[in-house]
Amino acid sequence: MSRPSSWAAGGAEPAPGKRKGRGKTASLCILLLAEVAAMGVWFSSSSAVALIKQTHVIAPFDEALLTSAVQLGFVAGTVISALLSLADRYDLRRLFAGSALVAALATGALAMLPPTGAAVVALRVITGMCMAGVYPVGMRLAATWAQGDLGLLIGLLVGALTLGSASPHLLAGLEGLDWRAIYGVAAACAALAAAAIGLAGIGPNFKRATRIDFSKVAEAWRRPSVRLANLGYLGHMWELYAMWAWLALFLQQTFAERGMAEARSRAEWLTFGVIAFGALGAWFGGWLADRVGRTAVTIGAMAVSASCAALIGWIASAPTAVLVAVAFVWGFSVIADSAQFSASVAELAEPSSVGTLLTAQTCAGFLLTLVSIHLVPDVVAQLGWRGGFGLLAIGPALGCLAMWRLRRHPDAARLAGGRR
Repeated sequence: MSRPSSWAAGGAEPAPGKRKGRGKTASLCILLLAEVAAMGVWFSSSSAVALIKQTHVIAPFDEALLTSAVQLGFVAGTVISALLSLADRYDLRRLFAGSALVAALATGALAMLPPTGAAVVALRVITGMCMAGVYPVGMRLAATWAQGDLGLLIGLLVGALTLGSASPHLLAGLEGLDWRAIYGVAAACAALAAAAIGLAGIGPNFKRATRIDFSKVAEAWRRPSVRLANLGYLGHMWELYAMWAWLALFLQQTFAERGMAEARSRAEWLTFGVIAFGALGAWFGGWLADRVGRTAVTIGAMAVSASCAALIGWIASAPTAVLVAVAFVWGFSVIADSAQFSASVAELAEPSSVGTLLTAQTCAGFLLTLVSIHLVPDVVAQLGWRGGFGLLAIGPALGCLAMWRLRRHPDAARLAGGRR
């Protein structure tokens, strides 16, 4: 079939039914594969650091900085994107492709540098900025195809993000692998994503904004219903990325204390399994939310994940089967609600503001992750993993309260076709 014809900014979009390009199923498959491939660059440093520490001494702050620099860059990128309404004004595939390609180059350069230093931090910041053109733009692209299944579509995309974020742990679990290989593979996958996304089509629900409107960003806080959805998202994000960033270290230390052979590789494989299992959580959460309601799913998922966060540090010495079971339940529940905050904003916002508000939402959420990612090792140093992971439980607990308030708001009738 012919390639979609509108690749430039501005101008009217083709009417529904007249848009050229691949259909819904093919376009979504391409998008999901591209998302999986592109997201590996995000947590490549988190996975590489265990291998780096075998030959280099890294201070705890520098170790955390390898991950938080990406978060910082993402925040900067989303601020720029939201203020300029990039996801509502330009071709989504070009934004995605350009961002993924630059991220690939920045990540590939890490394999040719020492593992730490100012240049490495700068490249990680650049990678994070590029992710602002991959993750929220991918959500926006998925939403253009929604027809009563918005929760599932964004859930599928978040599931792809989850698999992509977990993939570096799979590589890190291989014995004898050099840390540079993790960066190299992640960079190659991101470059493939940049090439593939142009084959996808844009769905009929895309309404292009013709100018920059800075007031759109304020809508994220000004409208009560959107504000409550964003507050729920903040509670979710307080926990999510800190859990992903530190679970492998917790498991490695726990296995080492038990005298397990190959504690590091076992921890990396298990971490991959736990995070990747979350992809099923994201997909199931999206499917369920379209049927029983967005607030019902988010409240339920956050209640479960908060309980796991509060519990897992206390069962470090429990039988391995119990520890692994709680970890997998946590991995499933911690991401099961993620897509529904974005779906809620997409349903509550004006059509021409959806891309901007999704970007603003992710910006605020990832800004908060900078705090929780850096707080966990400090709290662990004082209170152990019980305190470190217990700290994370506070976020989803407060998120439950925000989504309960949204459930009682009149605008909640606009969610999932009236299913709150």
